[in-house]
Amino acid sequence: MHLLEKIEQNDPFSLIKKDKDELFLPALKELHQLHLDSCSDFKKIASIISKNKTIYLEDFPFLPVRLFKDFELISVDRNNIKKIMTSSGTTGTMPSKIFLDSDTASRQTKVLTKILNTYIGNKRLPMLIIDSKSVLKNRNNFSARGAGILGFSMFGFDIHYALDDEMNIDIPTIQEFLNKYNGNNILVFGFTFIVWEYFINILQSENIKLNLKNSILIHGGGWKKLIDKAVDNITFKDTITEWSGIKRIYNYYGLVEQTGSIYMECEYGHLHTSIYSDIIFRRHQDFTVCNIGEEGIIQLISLLPLSYPGHSILTEDLGVLIGIDTCSCGRKGKYFKINGRIKNAEVRGCSDTLQK
Repeated sequence: MHLLEKIEQNDPFSLIKKDKDELFLPALKELHQLHLDSCSDFKKIASIISKNKTIYLEDFPFLPVRLFKDFELISVDRNNIKKIMTSSGTTGTMPSKIFLDSDTASRQTKVLTKILNTYIGNKRLPMLIIDSKSVLKNRNNFSARGAGILGFSMFGFDIHYALDDEMNIDIPTIQEFLNKYNGNNILVFGFTFIVWEYFINILQSENIKLNLKNSILIHGGGWKKLIDKAVDNITFKDTITEWSGIKRIYNYYGLVEQTGSIYMECEYGHLHTSIYSDIIFRRHQDFTVCNIGEEGIIQLISLLPLSYPGHSILTEDLGVLIGIDTCSCGRKGKYFKINGRIKNAEVRGCSDTLQK
């Protein structure tokens, strides 16, 4: 799409709101119309959710993320689907299914690369993944966890896994890896709850300190079922630094339903939108738009999904918009924080309404 190509000429965090809107909104309108024309289920749902003309960002109808568990939403011929990704469904629920064609997968990879390069540079780094290699067994039907590992693996070489197939920490493998790349920059990747429960906690209990001082840790995914063990961001980072030596630690936020559109944390602890994505916070009572500093349900908007209508999604997460274009890190665009999950009943009620 020529509109996306115009956007790609800019660095991911370089445009102030006015300049971004001039490029982003026309591209979003074009993508929205594509899905209206190509996915009949989406067209029906969108007509129920909103009767507004799509003039401003806030006008675009959103799909509650739960609908991807209830419907197979596809905007291309099924024969063009190359990969199906699934979310981590809770016990007794169906996982979301996200259908990717080669064009969508290519866009996701390209944008993820542009965003990550602003944090780690454009050279691949020796990589340590805080997980088990067994997660990648089925490459045609990926879980969100597997997709995350595979996606970030593009930025590393000589990839080693810190956990064995039983999710036990593999100290000999880690130590061999560190000895090999002593003094080099290293990329470390893992999911927040796994890094904490299966890596840091074990290092503490075994009284083992590692020397990963030249490393960059990128983590995401939240705390999942370990929410009762969750710690605040400062404690998380300080503990990791104490036991592994890693000082450059960046969280990211994103959904499998919008793979590639990640929201990276900056040096000041804020999550940032790039020029390929946007975010809106809505009041749960009536879904009107929140003010800066007011907590709301998160709506994520992305220019990447071509093969499925995942360009505007209402999540089940709560957060707060902190500011626009004014973060001390120098990155332009909206920056925000995540406060946690919304009560299931509230979002499910919205989803149920749309299915009637």
